[in-house]
Amino acid sequence: MTSDAKQLAPALNAWYVKGARDLPWRRTRDPYKIWISEVMLQQTTVPTVIPYYKKWTQDYLTVKHVAGASLERILKSWQGLGYYQRARNIHKAAKLIVEKYSARIPDDYETLRTIPGFGPYTAGAVLSIAFDKRYPIVDANIRRVVMRLLAIKKQATAQVDKDVYAYLDKIMPKRNLRTFNQALMELGALVCKNKEPLCSMCPIKDRCKAFKRGIQELIPQRKEKLTHEIDVAVGIMERSDKFFIQKRPPKGLLAGLWEFPGGKVKKGETHRQALKRELKEELGITVKDAAFLTRIKHFYTKYKVNLYAYLCNTEAVLFEDRNKKWVGKGEFFRYPMPSGTAKLVKHLEDTL
Repeated sequence: MTSDAKQLAPALNAWYVKGARDLPWRRTRDPYKIWISEVMLQQTTVPTVIPYYKKWTQDYLTVKHVAGASLERILKSWQGLGYYQRARNIHKAAKLIVEKYSARIPDDYETLRTIPGFGPYTAGAVLSIAFDKRYPIVDANIRRVVMRLLAIKKQATAQVDKDVYAYLDKIMPKRNLRTFNQALMELGALVCKNKEPLCSMCPIKDRCKAFKRGIQELIPQRKEKLTHEIDVAVGIMERSDKFFIQKRPPKGLLAGLWEFPGGKVKKGETHRQALKRELKEELGITVKDAAFLTRIKHFYTKYKVNLYAYLCNTEAVLFEDRNKKWVGKGEFFRYPMPSGTAKLVKHLEDTL
């Protein structure tokens, strides 16, 4: 290893200690809280996560509280963060940790990797940040930093990640790993950004091959994004100041969440035609009138949804069961919903 590489960790750690953001999960070494923060931060921005993290750690003080809660309550607490499989894995993992490990998060890598949701990144993050163990971690920010340091002008792939892990293993210090890994993440988030990196503020720019060659903004190479646009028509049915919602199947996309009935608009259909067809197929009811209420736009990873909501008058009255409910505006908070549906609920609460 070159002398430049040996000096990288001290320079990075000194920069981090001097100016790191004061984030709530950085004020603790509790492995449970660090685990929750790391899962929440996957695919989600820091400003979005902060209020969720604070609320979660107030509502579920320990891993035992998570294990003792119902899945529906956990999903409701997660509502708005998206990627609900993360919440399901937290619930499964908490139960396993309580039952098998006496409610203590294991401090070795191989054991952690057997627990639901503990992939290489999450296991490494918990071990290094909570237990100060020497495990490299690779997220989008760290991957980008290392690829630029080494001038790897490629798309991010599994093979590239192997090279990134190997490089990190060489340059990681023997102790104070919690600072080193968080410093790398912080550098990627604030300075070595995906677009318009702030190289003049970088504490390790003199060791960056991409910076020296002027190719930092070309690394990593971009993939073409596949963005599909989907129109969905949903029916809002009201009875005695209550609204009808139903639960999605226990498996598949957005499993177990609650929503208003409806579905995708097929090619050649109008939104009202799709609504009538979907409600007939799903609930066996005929829509007499459908008055347009609002359109909600929501973006998922690879597609955009336009949610067209209609106030419906139907010929039949729908009855409740375990998967179908009539809910008052003050009761929606009890039901975990997809983010698009939650936006629609907010519209109902504000306007009806």
